Amino acid sequence: MRTILNRTRSGLAGMLAAAALLAGATSAMAAQTVGPVTDDIGVIRIPKGAPIQIGGTWVLSGPDTALGLDERRGVEIAFKDAGGQVLGHPLKLNAEDDQCNAEGGQTAATKLAANPQTAVVLGPACSSVATPGAPILWQAGIVEICTACTAPALTAPGRKPEYAGFARTVFSDSEQGKADATFIANVMKARTVVTIHDGSPYAQQLQQVMADNFRKLGGTVLSQEAVAPTDVDMHPLLTRIASEKPDLIYFPVFTAAAAQILRQAKETPGLERTALMGGGSLLSADFIEAAGPAVVGFRIGYPDLSPDAMGKGYPHFVDEYKRAYGEAPISGYHANAYDGAMLAIKAIEKVGKTDDAGNLYIGKKAFRDAVFSIKFEGISGPIACDAYGECSQFKPSVLEFTSADPKTFGIGQNPKKIWP
Repeated sequence: MRTILNRTRSGLAGMLAAAALLAGATSAMAAQTVGPVTDDIGVIRIPKGAPIQIGGTWVLSGPDTALGLDERRGVEIAFKDAGGQVLGHPLKLNAEDDQCNAEGGQTAATKLAANPQTAVVLGPACSSVATPGAPILWQAGIVEICTACTAPALTAPGRKPEYAGFARTVFSDSEQGKADATFIANVMKARTVVTIHDGSPYAQQLQQVMADNFRKLGGTVLSQEAVAPTDVDMHPLLTRIASEKPDLIYFPVFTAAAAQILRQAKETPGLERTALMGGGSLLSADFIEAAGPAVVGFRIGYPDLSPDAMGKGYPHFVDEYKRAYGEAPISGYHANAYDGAMLAIKAIEKVGKTDDAGNLYIGKKAFRDAVFSIKFEGISGPIACDAYGECSQFKPSVLEFTSADPKTFGIGQNPKKIWP
């Protein structure tokens, strides 16, 4: 199946649009006074000694488990660094497995939203989860701080009102796609490409941004193809692509489908000299194992994780990670998750009020406003949200896998940074 994706753009002015988003999302919620706090959309009361409940939603099963587990670990380390408590109340993480798909996202968000004590939700890893999940949470007045979902639409100026409670401590693929196009056109000197997506918001939007920017650089996009995440036989698709004779195939999809494409491309006549490149969902030992020998020399676009590109606290974090889990980070968004947890903690500290009996009160709109206003130096770099919830900065890189042995996985070694 061939598909050409068109992006819609909004001409709404920044701050006016942000105000409209917030007003639209909160219009159905009633102002509430509980204890010492009055808030436009509601108040959470946490009894003395009771935990502050923070929801989590990540992919914690299946071929992309490393992606979500790595982020959960980042949050757990942040909780530990905060002393395990905020304003005298212990922190409790209620994590749900969203399976990196829309159905799982709806289920996880519905469950977390049904708990009136959920103060904030951290995650997910996948844009296909955040796209249906964030509106469910915001309908309940719950802010979501995404830790790895990068689809541009989630923080675009034209996003719908139901996303006004969504923020993320990870970059937008509007930046990743542009960087990938630059590398493909200017470094690899490719002049023709074919893209493949899997129907997910992440893959669809990333390949479209790359394609748009590649055209601006003088390249030709021969076709934009689609597969299902569960497809196994990629030979018919790859044979058709081979007839187009592209310089490069760009497929920022997830582990299972990407491994099938990579392995089968290596055995498809006509693709012997065609370069292959994937996306940030593939940084794990699990992908190396799934792809086998075909992984050697395979490249992925990724944010720069080298120590000089990260925040000053990152090396100490990696040491903590190794001590806590007995291994180095197993994927690449742990720092974004840590910073997302710290942003939530700082927002609670800023707006939480305690009465004489020791009960804690958190205004929901006040919390949302705090998340969007707090600035600090995170371990992934500076954290400061714009009006649409984009809170991090992006530094590009390209990584190349050097070995087919999953035991050799290590960020900076396998895969190693080759650009810039």
